Amino acid sequence: MSHPLFEKHKAQLDQAAQALATRGYWSPYNEMPSPKVYGETAAETGKQAFDAHLGKTFALDQPGQTGVHAGERSPYGMELNVSYPVCDPEALIQAALKAVPAWGQLGAEGRTGILIESLQRLNQRSFEIGHAVMMTTGQGWMMAFQAGGPHAQDRGLEAVACAWREQTAIPREAIWEKPQGKNAPLRMQKHFEIVGRGVALVIGCGTFPTWNTYPGVFAALATGNPVIVKPHSNAILPAAITVAVIRQVLAENGIDPNVITLAVTPQRSATQLLATHKDVKSVDFTGSNHFGNWLIENCKQAQVYAELAGVNNVVIESTDAYRAMLKNLAFSLSLYSGQMCTTTQAIIVPAGGIDTDEGHKNFDEVAADLGAAITMFVSDPKVAHAVLGAIQSEDTVRRVDESHRLAEVVLASQKLVNPEFPDAQVRTPTLLKCDARDEKAYMEERFGPISFVVRAADAQAAMALSERIVQDHGALTAGIYSTRPEVVDAMVQATWRSKVALSINLTGSIFVNQSAAFSDYHGTGGNPSANASYADSAFVANRFRVVQRRFHI
Repeated sequence: MSHPLFEKHKAQLDQAAQALATRGYWSPYNEMPSPKVYGETAAETGKQAFDAHLGKTFALDQPGQTGVHAGERSPYGMELNVSYPVCDPEALIQAALKAVPAWGQLGAEGRTGILIESLQRLNQRSFEIGHAVMMTTGQGWMMAFQAGGPHAQDRGLEAVACAWREQTAIPREAIWEKPQGKNAPLRMQKHFEIVGRGVALVIGCGTFPTWNTYPGVFAALATGNPVIVKPHSNAILPAAITVAVIRQVLAENGIDPNVITLAVTPQRSATQLLATHKDVKSVDFTGSNHFGNWLIENCKQAQVYAELAGVNNVVIESTDAYRAMLKNLAFSLSLYSGQMCTTTQAIIVPAGGIDTDEGHKNFDEVAADLGAAITMFVSDPKVAHAVLGAIQSEDTVRRVDESHRLAEVVLASQKLVNPEFPDAQVRTPTLLKCDARDEKAYMEERFGPISFVVRAADAQAAMALSERIVQDHGALTAGIYSTRPEVVDAMVQATWRSKVALSINLTGSIFVNQSAAFSDYHGTGGNPSANASYADSAFVANRFRVVQRRFHI
């Protein structure tokens, strides 16, 4: 008998599956925080719900609680003082193992229905989550609402739909009959059971605690695995709200809520213990190369899905929309103060300059004009604060303040004062320029609003450099500006070899650091920046196993 929540959400699931197949635009969750969409009181109710968390202990009623922990520091300078339960890692593991049989026996339909219901509930709390994301990550309000809410929910539903597609490709049973000539055929009944691999650990990041976490959470749950969410120490609240919502839906449907738990671990050793535990069979991680590579090297018992650092780059060979190109790049470099895993860092320009609709521009002019475009973009304080947000980490502040030592300064970063949040760390982008041979400057990720205009010998050398950057250091995004089809084609070929997504001649309101669920693959899994992609078949199908049984009939 089909699960009632599956029947409730089947139409939406079918639409999601169709979107995955066609890769056109589709989203069930409206990205605009409009009262016409979310209700006249949604904004006020969401803000009140967020405020209600402040200064209190977040209740989750999880097993093995040993104390509470508080320590989130808002990049905007406001006091959060939210405490979270600290639970014994072994108790969380054992609770997950106890909960998993019923979760597995629920079947793909039941799991899918419960998870889409959970995403719908999360969507209804998008304003609350938006404030939680904003105040823990430093994102501007609109980005926090969109990326923390509807866009993250899109990625979660994408993972559920992809998991559904992979699971339903496997028949539940079959009659096997092999002819034996004059003798009676051999006949067997075969059954194929989808079984989760085991406990899934999802380790969140400090900049996108929902967008980068929901794919792993929902892919693992949909394929029959219990999940332990280990949030970044400075972005716990969005994860806690998420876990609480899913636990509530599970409990309402008679499922042990310990199918998903929150692991707040003040000591790194507790995270390492969880990650290397024999019963943890998958680990999702977004963050630094240092810890990501540690996970890959040490979690031999688990499949690790890792998104690490990279050096995203754009090659400018020529353009017929010079000012629009500069405006597009200026926004891309400013968005969330460059604290996106997709933000461009190296802008590679031929030494001889580029042809444009305004005539030929030499290398120094391109660099100077891009600096001027950034200055113009952040000149309006209201726009600047909305787009830049605040710097999430003191390490990023330090990198920005020391960036002038790396190369020649085209545009120095400025410190801005946000009148609403005067204690926020706000920095405008810094733009530097250097020669391609100055690899120590630009050939590693400089996380934050730090970018380089890199002088290459010519267009061919620029594309070759882009390809080598991706192959050696990884990248999630690459771009090309050119009016010459043969140059664009050469760059396409280079990105096929280096396995990185390419954006071509972006001059409108789509930016290289944006990624749309159901259409764009986030990462390819084919270069050092990530070993997985949100969300292809490989991202979900390796999270379950097919266990068969057979007998004569």
